[in-house]
Amino acid sequence: MRPDPSREAYLSFFETAYDTVNYGKSLAARVLDHGHVILEKPFGRDSHFSTVLEVGAGHGEHAPHVRHGYDRYIMTDWRADEMRRRWPADKCRAAKIEIEAQDATRLTHGDNSVDRLIASHVLEHLPEPHKVLREWSRVVKPGGIISIALPCDPGFLWRFGRNFGPRRNNLANGNTHYDYWMAREHVNAIQNLWTMIDYYFPERREAWFPAMVKSFDMNLVFVTHLVNRKDAA
Repeated sequence: MRPDPSREAYLSFFETAYDTVNYGKSLAARVLDHGHVILEKPFGRDSHFSTVLEVGAGHGEHAPHVRHGYDRYIMTDWRADEMRRRWPADKCRAAKIEIEAQDATRLTHGDNSVDRLIASHVLEHLPEPHKVLREWSRVVKPGGIISIALPCDPGFLWRFGRNFGPRRNNLANGNTHYDYWMAREHVNAIQNLWTMIDYYFPERREAWFPAMVKSFDMNLVFVTHLVNRKDAA
């Protein structure tokens, strides 16, 4: 049996080439960027959430797309060094943004302390997503919003698009074990995640892109805004 490829090498590649392979000029990059736009579409300047917590914020790509008002915007990721480099203190102060190193599955924030939680392309990576959803519900106030964006993986359109976009870009930029790492990173299928979300959060708003109809095979991105009713039967 072959040894595992180096995870440190993969993480190093991820840090240095993330923008190139995910936010370059390819069609896949434009789709990923558009996912941020779709996630914020329901909330305009007339909306306000006092405290916003973003989990798995990566390099902080989502925050510039937020249109609604807020008093605090907390960007978190388990590796926050690159995010701090891209969001220096003066830039954070101007945008009322705070940066924290946090495990999205075990948040240090208190119960009912957040008005909106944002998770853009995060839940597909996390083991035991049913427990993660419960953890996110814990920190969000009753009636607050949990906003989630997910890839429609392993739907047909997603698999087709990934082959001609992210996979090609990763291989071209040196991530020769792309297929292996995707198998380890995308541990939750969209069908399973949607089923859990549908069970736990019957009150929600959702959108599909690009087909705009519920189909795991015809879409690339699924977006949903869950109303956090803690006493739902």
